[in-house]
Amino acid sequence: MLVWLSDYLMQYDNNFAVLQYITVRGIFSVLTALFVSLIIGPYMIRRLNYHQIGQVVRDDGPETHFSKAGTPTMGGALILVSIAASTLLWSDLANHYVWIVLLVTMLFGAVGWVDDYRKVFEQDSAGLPARWKLFWQTIIGLTAAIVLYYTAISPIEIEYIIPFFKDVAINLGVLYVVISAFVIVGFSNAVNLTDGLDGLAILPTVMVGGALGIIAYLAGHAEFSAYLNIPTVSGSGEVVIFAGALVGAGMGFLWFNTYPAQIFMGDVGALALGAALGVMAIVSRHEIVLFIMGGVFVMETVSVILQVASFKLTGKRIFRMAPLHHHFELKGWPEPRVIVRFWIITVMLVLFGSVSYTHLTLPTILLV
Repeated sequence: MLVWLSDYLMQYDNNFAVLQYITVRGIFSVLTALFVSLIIGPYMIRRLNYHQIGQVVRDDGPETHFSKAGTPTMGGALILVSIAASTLLWSDLANHYVWIVLLVTMLFGAVGWVDDYRKVFEQDSAGLPARWKLFWQTIIGLTAAIVLYYTAISPIEIEYIIPFFKDVAINLGVLYVVISAFVIVGFSNAVNLTDGLDGLAILPTVMVGGALGIIAYLAGHAEFSAYLNIPTVSGSGEVVIFAGALVGAGMGFLWFNTYPAQIFMGDVGALALGAALGVMAIVSRHEIVLFIMGGVFVMETVSVILQVASFKLTGKRIFRMAPLHHHFELKGWPEPRVIVRFWIITVMLVLFGSVSYTHLTLPTILLV
């Protein structure tokens, strides 16, 4: 919005041209979302407490979680409001990538809202039936993938880039739509599974989202992408504004969500943020890098899949409880220890994913 305003004001003062720079707007996007979160957060917590919109704790969960019952939930709405306000204020609204990422995030948040509503007001810990949740997630994910497929200008926008092999790009044609929808839906649910401890999901989301924003910026900049020998995706740089808003909103939410949490994001936040990561990776053409950086989310999801498969096939469980963070809790790890160690793992994975994207190639690794 301010991009259009600066276009008008530049005829009176050229200093307003500073608002045309993506880097400047990206920084202000972070700060705006952060301030909105910090300002609205206390009010939202009070209102959620007043209306008794509290967390419903599973009966079969760790005993240490019983004390969390009644903690305000659906706090993901705070994140979504902050992201939307900052993105609409600082981004170039003529860029279709911005609208796709923002709309997918909000629509997945709507699915999560319905799920949380049923949990809170109907006191049903299962929430929205899984088949209906997956149905709507798939519809939204497929729609976004189809739009991206048919609005692609160059072949690189629908090709898959392999980390460490700079010259390898796989064009899967229409399969791009299926895989892209899988990435969006898969990461949406992966973040949701990870959101089981105070601050466990939000900080890795912030780190991965920030890294993806930088990747999108580099991919959208012809000179930087040529220097780094990575594909140029015209227009993708504007996604860094959304990524900045996600980082700012996430840090603001973490202020209230850190242990012991004053508020939980609920499915309205977890489903939306996971979908946002998936779309940003697709836009920048680095889905595989997302799976590296978001290794904690992948690890949590795989632990659930293995647990369910093992129990159905053999009648035995691999872990004491799934997702994986509950396994470590039941082993006696204090909750803060689990959280911080998963954060540390995410830092390492984000750094490794960034290096695989920008500089390293397989021959370089072999020579080292």
